Amino acid sequence: MGLPLPKLRELKEAIIALVRGPYTTKFPAEPASIVDEYRGAPEYQEDGCVACGGCENVCPAGAIETIDVEAVDRPFRRMVRHFDECIFCGQCVELCTTGDGIEYSKRYDLSTDKREEQTSEVEKELCFCACCNSIISAYEHIVWVAKKLGHKAYSNPTLYLTKLAELQLIDRQEISSKIRDEIDRDRRMGILCPACRRDASLFEAHHEVESPPDFDKE
Repeated sequence: MGLPLPKLRELKEAIIALVRGPYTTKFPAEPASIVDEYRGAPEYQEDGCVACGGCENVCPAGAIETIDVEAVDRPFRRMVRHFDECIFCGQCVELCTTGDGIEYSKRYDLSTDKREEQTSEVEKELCFCACCNSIISAYEHIVWVAKKLGHKAYSNPTLYLTKLAELQLIDRQEISSKIRDEIDRDRRMGILCPACRRDASLFEAHHEVESPPDFDKE
């Protein structure tokens, strides 16, 4: 009595599999091959990220954390992506301020029993207001804005002074570390937060109104 035809077909496939090898990959014993278009885990790029915090604002899962560390000799901002909370929607990549701060990697095997390993981090130096000493943003973020605006950046002292400091034409620590409680006219020519910039501008405008020119005496 011969074997039914389906059984013969299965026997044929089994013999072919023994000769040619299995159809499936050898993962995890060997890394799986990945196409160039594969969207793996998004990771911060040291050269492209300016630590502006924009990615945190657009993350629907709340998987990105901004940590400002001030109690050190060189204060910095740490951007942390938590892969254990990420839904891999790609909003951070698509809406990155610089367009190069976060990019898709080829990482796909993120399984681990240690949650602290499920992160991607980048650190950038912080820039402070020369008057109230509050955090303005990351230093590289301000420089990026100045470059983006081009010659228009010269309308804002914070931007062009930061740009000049990057070119090493002035000492950035000297113009940003002198803390003063009161706002006066010369404070306008410094690295200031928006609130102190407004107060300095209003201070000057107020004194101009208080002391108008006396045309009757001319």
